[in-house]
Amino acid sequence: MTMALNKDWPVLKHFDKDHLRRIALPLGGIGTGTVSLGGRGNFHDWEIMNRPAKGFNGGEGFFTLFARAAGREPVTRVLEAQIPPEDYEGANGCPLLNHGAPRFRHASFDAAYPFGQLRLSDPDVPVDVRLEAFNPMVPPDADRSGIPTAILRYVLENKTKQPVTASICGSLKNFIGYDGTNGEPKDNVNVLKTGKGIKGLVMRSRGVEKHAAQWGSMAMAVLGNSAVTHRRAWKANDWSTALLDFWDDFNANGKLEDRDRGEENAPIGSLAATVKIPPRGTRTITFLLTWHFPNRQGWHPRDPKDAKKCGCDPNLVGNYYTTKYANAWTVAERTARDLGELEADSLSFVKTFCESNLPPVIKDAALSNVCNLRTQTCFRTRDGRFFAWEGCGDRAGCCTGSCTHVWNYESATAFLFGGIARNMRDTEFGPSMHNSGLMSFRVGLPISMGNEWVAGAADGQMGCLIKLYRDWKLSGDEKMLKKLWPNARKAIEFCWLPGGWDGDKDGVMEGCQHNTMDVEYYGPNAQMCCWYLGALRAGEELARHVGDIDFAETCRGLFERGRAWVDKNLFNGEYYEHQLWPMKTETIAKGCRISNPPKDYKNPDWQLGKACLVDQLVGQYLAHTCGLGYLLDPGHVKTTLSSIMKHNFQQMDGHFNHMRSYSMNGEKGLLMATYPRGKRPKQPFPYFTETMTGFEYSAAVGMMYEGLAADGMKAIAAIRERYDGRRRSPWNEAECGHHYGRAMASWSAVLAWSGFQYSGVDGSMTLARRKGTGFWSTGSAWGSCSMTTAGKKTKIEISVTVGSLKLARFSLDGGTTHTFKTARKIEAGKSVRFSV
Repeated sequence: MTMALNKDWPVLKHFDKDHLRRIALPLGGIGTGTVSLGGRGNFHDWEIMNRPAKGFNGGEGFFTLFARAAGREPVTRVLEAQIPPEDYEGANGCPLLNHGAPRFRHASFDAAYPFGQLRLSDPDVPVDVRLEAFNPMVPPDADRSGIPTAILRYVLENKTKQPVTASICGSLKNFIGYDGTNGEPKDNVNVLKTGKGIKGLVMRSRGVEKHAAQWGSMAMAVLGNSAVTHRRAWKANDWSTALLDFWDDFNANGKLEDRDRGEENAPIGSLAATVKIPPRGTRTITFLLTWHFPNRQGWHPRDPKDAKKCGCDPNLVGNYYTTKYANAWTVAERTARDLGELEADSLSFVKTFCESNLPPVIKDAALSNVCNLRTQTCFRTRDGRFFAWEGCGDRAGCCTGSCTHVWNYESATAFLFGGIARNMRDTEFGPSMHNSGLMSFRVGLPISMGNEWVAGAADGQMGCLIKLYRDWKLSGDEKMLKKLWPNARKAIEFCWLPGGWDGDKDGVMEGCQHNTMDVEYYGPNAQMCCWYLGALRAGEELARHVGDIDFAETCRGLFERGRAWVDKNLFNGEYYEHQLWPMKTETIAKGCRISNPPKDYKNPDWQLGKACLVDQLVGQYLAHTCGLGYLLDPGHVKTTLSSIMKHNFQQMDGHFNHMRSYSMNGEKGLLMATYPRGKRPKQPFPYFTETMTGFEYSAAVGMMYEGLAADGMKAIAAIRERYDGRRRSPWNEAECGHHYGRAMASWSAVLAWSGFQYSGVDGSMTLARRKGTGFWSTGSAWGSCSMTTAGKKTKIEISVTVGSLKLARFSLDGGTTHTFKTARKIEAGKSVRFSV
């Protein structure tokens, strides 16, 4: 490979030719869906029509190079690496798109999300090619990070001593009407459009129903108006002559002759741009792919009669991004206009993060999983509310309702896009709530039916209370707290109802506890008790702030009693165990039990028992990320996390797993549960033999908080080694579905390593003493921090790149403090210097 990387684009991971097959870099905005760029330069998984579509290549999008050096015969290549042998076989030979067209012999891929660089070379081609692909990511601005576009910049480098005439042609099928599962194209048309500095094909449909989820528009455009030729449709396909006709036309001179639309319902459009490249010189051609599909449906199809209940169309929730643009061409024009600024601001964020003193494996894990916000896992309805599945199936979302117990684990939204996080709290403590204080852990859609599911998750509800504290603390949003506190108090009081999670009000969760393992636990265990203790601490802090002192004291008293009981009764010297206390079904409070009653109340199935559970201290993990302190004895906490590493971190050779395999054949990871002391229940909770990255991250980050950084980093490195491009995509950590929300717990490693704490309420910041320049983010602002030590003093410079930062007090390692005479408000582009 001779062509250099773009030195202005950061790189976290390099993928050689043996690690390209599973690469799928999602290109798209928050809540817009994506199309994935493969490691060969191929485009697949066209997930832009309001639903997942893994493996769907209905767009049949591909790019082709024509290159002719002076005095030589022209060369035409699909802008992809050669198809690997693993994909040769099919019923009629190789099944991949345009498999018979020549491609480049050599390729590599480099990335730091959302920036990907593919390099292609071939000794028979006079130019080397670098594809620079990205979508704007500009924290904390969710709108500028939510543009439905894929930006594709092809950089051509002339390797010869002669001038080269080169063209790049993009081809895309107008598949409006078919999302990979439902519908069909009908009377679709491609129209040539020219704007300021942009020319392209707008793809529309005259036959697809305008209320359908698959109705909308697409566009393929190239920057610059000159030397651009087009084809609105390929000829009718008879014995594959459509491809032959295209190839003959483009291969002749690198230009296209327009074709009539013919009989096709889904015409393929092509757009070619031509440049002249001087000897040893470079030229650039930039394409934009954009889309606009406004008719997002709810979680599942509803009976039209529900219109009376919700006062609206019960099956239409819409897309926020489509309220910002009239159609796909509007997206293309505005993106072209703002491209320089969008790229610069995206690069500023990613470069600052990548150049920080964070360990490389933490950077890779944290940044790579932010991509989940772009995928069909997440969406924003037309009113701007943010919702999410747990993950994506191949053809549909997996597990509805912004599931609280799954989304408890991640921290990327809170610290990068704080507005999204606060929006989720508004939903959880608003439309999801019942008068009893029960929070529906899966919110209904339309939002007017948000609490229709009368079911609560003990861990989900308690985690939302901790997150409310975190998001209020980070933002200092008093208006939000004032609005949501009454229901937050109810959410705590719900625990104390007869037959509730803590029906005897002793600070210990022992009731019927539905949780993220999709079962109910009976009796006290550290996993649920830690969530509860964290919620009590959060409730105490929030209550004190709003002046509800009696309630704050109640929470504090229960917290002290509960933590003492758990440490005394559940800790076995190595880790915390589950005590089984069966309940009679008639005593369980409404909404606490979701599964069928146990067949045997004395020995119910699906329990933890004596397990060493990977996330038994998950509540402590979340409490640490937002500065709530220790929920249990610090010595026990450290010992437990050390025991989890000892007993649960395994190499998957000889390991039996009866469920889903997310690690196998010698790969390493943290098992969900082990039974080092024996006494495994005959039927434990269902997932005990699996590894799942979100749980692994929470345990690994917990280790880092306890000074077990080497263990935590080892566990994180094992995850990222599994997602290496050869076996799995680096941007698709799966659990119950692709792009699983819980995987964004990886961002918490940034917080643990940097020691970051911030309060927008009182303007206090804490960071660990680290050499070099660090990175910080609050969800409303971000920037860097540099430290230099001279003698007994450490000189500190806090710089704000985006947003503004209230700073009144700074603590180093949570100890030595510098207090400003008056609180500072540091605006973007400014910094403050001081010593401690």
